[in-house]
Amino acid sequence: MTTLVRSADTLTRDALAVLQPGFTGTEAPDWLLRRLGEGLTSVGLFGRNVHTPEQLTALSTRLRAETDGLLIAIDEEGGDVTRLEVRGGSSFPGNLALGAVDDTGLTRAVARELGRRLADCGITLNWAPSADVNSNPGNPVIGVRSFGSDPHLVARHTAAYVQGMQSAGVAACTKHFPGHGDTAVDSHHDLPRIDAGRDTLHARELVPFKAAVAAGTKAVMSAHILVPALDGDLPATLSPAALHGLLRAPVAAGGLGFDGLIVTDAVEMRAIAATYGIERGSVLAIAAGADAICVGGGLADEATVLRLRDALVGAVRSGALTEERLAEAAGRVRALARWARDTGRSPASAHGDPEVGLRAARRALRVTAAGGPYEPLRTPAYVAAFTPVANIAVGDETPWGVAAELRRLLPATTTGSFGPADAEQAGTSAVLANVLRAAADRRIVAVVRDVHRHPWMADALAALVAARPDTIVVEMGVPQAPPVGALHIATHGAARVCGRAAAEVITGG
Repeated sequence: MTTLVRSADTLTRDALAVLQPGFTGTEAPDWLLRRLGEGLTSVGLFGRNVHTPEQLTALSTRLRAETDGLLIAIDEEGGDVTRLEVRGGSSFPGNLALGAVDDTGLTRAVARELGRRLADCGITLNWAPSADVNSNPGNPVIGVRSFGSDPHLVARHTAAYVQGMQSAGVAACTKHFPGHGDTAVDSHHDLPRIDAGRDTLHARELVPFKAAVAAGTKAVMSAHILVPALDGDLPATLSPAALHGLLRAPVAAGGLGFDGLIVTDAVEMRAIAATYGIERGSVLAIAAGADAICVGGGLADEATVLRLRDALVGAVRSGALTEERLAEAAGRVRALARWARDTGRSPASAHGDPEVGLRAARRALRVTAAGGPYEPLRTPAYVAAFTPVANIAVGDETPWGVAAELRRLLPATTTGSFGPADAEQAGTSAVLANVLRAAADRRIVAVVRDVHRHPWMADALAALVAARPDTIVVEMGVPQAPPVGALHIATHGAARVCGRAAAEVITGG
């Protein structure tokens, strides 16, 4: 009888150990602290959990007090996807900007500084970097989160990012395996499909992941994408062929030889939840070779944790999941938690470089002036921000643009925001009339984001430049469309420092 109780307790602890749940609020709820005592080994933090660095440090300290080995994870890519600076905008320009500069030493330094700040706040696992090759310009969810469209450029910067992050004592989690770049669908909403053959996958999508493994990435995050060349039925997160047969397989057998932690992308994303349900999806993922289930971006309560715990325990008891596979997964989570505990802060990260992100943002700018040298703006401007609907990964609470930085340099600058609903309801001519009326005789700065993906935005911008040829255009997404305007600035990202760098060029400051 004692053996059965001990076995049941071990099984429950292993089931909790493979979960990486989130929660609401800036303090740890009682239910989370209890589960940490029962075997939970990871916690995921999101923007809603972060108020200040001091508060985040106190929260991490409180969580770690409940258990000796704990992974505290966060989705902090820098650039457009930031949690540390979710309400103010990131101090780091993001991957596409770093790829545009193409200085791996700079990328390593940016990642080291970002890792240092995470480590200062008690974070030990970062769900970054994105190693996706942005081969589809229409991709609605990757875009500036990728280092670029060239696999080898992405590979060298992915490796540099991993090295920089982990030199600060924070485990990197390279994502989204086997590559989310060639998709036209956001897996937050539906199941994307990539029809590339195996040869293309090895020549394009997998190149950065091979580099990340060679660089020693501690974790890899799977993508909820269907890749028929690997598995015609199951998305990569749930596919033994993708996880065990490719990511884990020895290099000599055509695999990547990865032996670290495999983390799923969030299982409440509709690509999994709407097709399999989060309970079955979690069981299938662990059975396929994943070691940790990310959940909590959307479902952040105790009931979700208990549902998944019980589903995993039930799957072992029914034979749908072997006890050995669950124990192996739990063991990898605990091993990484021990690494994080024992590594701590390294001497390489002891001294910070707080300006490295701004230096990178400045170097990433691509400036095109029409009709001769540009004369810096010295008087207040009107900023017309053409604002697309934010994808879920980025969120809509993080500010972006150049208006705040221009107001700092040119007081009395004002701004107006125009979205797809404005264009659809009133038409392009009405949007143009509103911009011209609000601007009056002031110089107009038009801020766009991925103008090539949004016909309404392209139409509005073309009309504005035709009416006011002296318009300054700032593209803060992927600069796929040709430069237009008297001055065109491609920032390669919408982080706060990207806006500051652009404002400096506009004003000559």
